[in-house]
Amino acid sequence: MENTRFLLYGANGYTGKLIAAMAAQYGLVPILAGRNSTSIKALADELNLDYRIISLRDNRSLENALLEVPLVLHAAGPFQFTSKIMIDACLATNTHYIDITGEIGVFESAKRYNEKATAAGVMLMPGVGFDVVPTDCMAKFLKDLLPDATNLELAFASIGGKYSHGTAMTMAEGLGEGGAARVNGKITKEPLGKKGIWVDFGMKKLFVMSIPWGDVSTAFFTTGIPNIQTYTGASEKTFKLLKWQFFYNFILRTSFVRNYVKKQIKQKPAGPTDEMRANAKSLIWGMASNENGQQVSARMVGPEGYTLTAISSLIIAKKVLSGNFTVGYQTPAAVYGADLVLEIPGVSREIIA
Repeated sequence: MENTRFLLYGANGYTGKLIAAMAAQYGLVPILAGRNSTSIKALADELNLDYRIISLRDNRSLENALLEVPLVLHAAGPFQFTSKIMIDACLATNTHYIDITGEIGVFESAKRYNEKATAAGVMLMPGVGFDVVPTDCMAKFLKDLLPDATNLELAFASIGGKYSHGTAMTMAEGLGEGGAARVNGKITKEPLGKKGIWVDFGMKKLFVMSIPWGDVSTAFFTTGIPNIQTYTGASEKTFKLLKWQFFYNFILRTSFVRNYVKKQIKQKPAGPTDEMRANAKSLIWGMASNENGQQVSARMVGPEGYTLTAISSLIIAKKVLSGNFTVGYQTPAAVYGADLVLEIPGVSREIIA
């Protein structure tokens, strides 16, 4: 019999609230959890759901809550600070773990738990949202088209979207840290915006620049392609400004600057409005090539990123709760295939001739 209950930690965050509100559409019943008693209780009352007030520092309470459910959907970032605590608790309680991170370091850290997770009979799958479901599925799709691919480029952009507090806070923690790519199988540091290209996303042609997106870690696990570059939409002005980052990155890494940026973020709206989300689109492009110069490329259009995150995380949660999972560290497309993303309403994909 399929279980419908799971723990949603970080339910009071922007994305957590979306997931909580949409859960019933997928026949799921989240137990809302977080450390902010006022906002968690208010959301639980609004949605008529059970809740738990738990600090990640309270290991006993966290483990007791996890013992009630087979799965946690972790939505409280920045995940570089929160994921390890939750994963440790999941391994102690034999609880499946999924989250909505996009941070390379979190994927790499979770991967190191593979043996313990396998022994515990649980799956660890970070990145079940926009980070990295659409791009991971694109990577797998291109790999299936060109099995001997040695190079992979992935790009994403948004039309009409906007960052949430959580995403912006994670970005603030990465100020001045530079970029990363996969080179000959190894994650290699490089300047943020080292490369810039124009991409035809179908709906629009946009300029994109290289960034350290999660696929630098996950797409390698999913496909084995040794050279991976990831890009996002950016202005050419920003791209040109980044050429001087060597001179100011050390300033951006100071706690003074990061704390100032975080303070500014907190004063802004929590995220895009419902109207913005309804009208915005996410765009994905990918190209794979082999040593003989053969190339395959494709693109996707989907719903706005936070909407997509809520839906994809619930689709994967439902699969796990119904017994459809693979133990150990996993990535979305490695377990559920390239067409996983097509289960999300509003997603379309085409091969580019």
